[in-house]
Amino acid sequence: MSTLLLAAIVGIPLAWHLGLTAVAYYDAGRVGLEPPRKWAAITFCIPLIGFFIYLFERSELSYDPESDPYRDNNFNIHPSRADDTPLPSRGDDRLSPADEDGDDE
Repeated sequence: MSTLLLAAIVGIPLAWHLGLTAVAYYDAGRVGLEPPRKWAAITFCIPLIGFFIYLFERSELSYDPESDPYRDNNFNIHPSRADDTPLPSRGDDRLSPADEDGDDE
């Protein structure tokens, strides 16, 4: 195998790996994820996936519970489907829609 091809096969991924580690180190210090050495170590020791772990942790910094549309709900229901009745599940003791509208006898 030629030396140039070997250098490209090893060198290009290594350069990307070291570049992502440097970006994580620099950006962690800038946005306040302390300590930046920890995030550089995670990015370096777990190639590529470590950088995505860093990105997911970084996105948690900008979470604002006041603007979260799912804060008080288990799930969001589209307004056109709000009057649909849920299907009963096993062990569900809720009344069916027919029982809710009926008279108490």
